[in-house]
Amino acid sequence: MNSPEHSGAARGGRVRFRDLPNDSTAKILVVATLVCIVCAVLVSSAAVLLRPIQERNALLARQRYILEVAGLPLGPGQAVEQAFGQVEPHLVELDSGEYLESGDAIGFDIAKASREPGTSRALGPDEDLAKIHRRPDAMPVFLVRGDAGIETVVLPVHGYGLWSTMYGYVALDGRGERVKGITFYSHGETPGLGAEIENPGWQSQWRGKRTLGEDGSVLLSVSKGSPSPEQADYHIDAISGATLTSDGVNNMIHFWLGEQGFGPYLARLRSGGG
Repeated sequence: MNSPEHSGAARGGRVRFRDLPNDSTAKILVVATLVCIVCAVLVSSAAVLLRPIQERNALLARQRYILEVAGLPLGPGQAVEQAFGQVEPHLVELDSGEYLESGDAIGFDIAKASREPGTSRALGPDEDLAKIHRRPDAMPVFLVRGDAGIETVVLPVHGYGLWSTMYGYVALDGRGERVKGITFYSHGETPGLGAEIENPGWQSQWRGKRTLGEDGSVLLSVSKGSPSPEQADYHIDAISGATLTSDGVNNMIHFWLGEQGFGPYLARLRSGGG
């Protein structure tokens, strides 16, 4: 027999939510909707709260890569930020090769600067050797000075490989004429093939290689086969089975060390204007 409460609800044509059976379609939809809303709020809140931590960790990771490629390993118990005090960051206007007096070189977002029309320019087909489409108007450089002046300059470089845009750093001597190291901190190349750009053994062959000819042209090359004696000092062996990734690295280096990239800045270094 129905209770008076249930009878009254039926007579009034109203059924309270809690009185619906658990397998009711309406009740299932309402509960599912509420669960989705709560989960969405929790995920969004976590993303907002964690974003500063994620950005800081990404910055520290990039600083660690810069220290390593510059030959400045962390000491026992030394914090990345403390070690990075040895590095002198600058923003360079690429067209002129001159340092900019303002701007955040440490936190500079290359991908974001490349997307914004106000901070980058589109590259024509004949210019876009690295296949990056747009080039920032300014880029960061990181210097390590010694008693005799600039000992190491670290340049951020990026270019398209087989599957992805590869982001890395190349370290040069104080005149930009020889490589001191190379590293990659972000890419999506094929594991075991193109991803071998991360292999310390492959990266080690870059050390000591010459970069530029006497006229400032980029002669450093990533290619297959045995180089001639004249080319040996500029030659990097391509990665076996990863031709397109190797070509991408070669094009990236030629672009960023050339006139469209850091070429004007490197010319200043060679003339003693660092």
